[in-house]
Amino acid sequence: MKLIGTKWKPLVLFHLLEAPLPSGMLQKKVPGISNKMFTQTVRELEKDVLISREVFPVVPPKGEYQLTERGKTLKSILNALDKWGTQNQNQE
Repeated sequence: MKLIGTKWKPLVLFHLLEAPLPSGMLQKKVPGISNKMFTQTVRELEKDVLISREVFPVVPPKGEYQLTERGKTLKSILNALDKWGTQNQNQE
């Protein structure tokens, strides 16, 4: 839980399950996250070796995030959380 137990980390990781995403597209898939929080979240996930970032030498700079092998081990957990959330979203 220490590695993924924040509001935004599971969402960022979940959106990277299918394929790598450019930074801007990944941020758009996480509604409500500020630029500052997005940057902080992906930096922490990189530090914990759950995601990696590839930077392309173009102008303006372009970066793409993807799950690492360690991050991919969370796939079943993230899918289970998504399934549970879908089944229980109207039970408040």
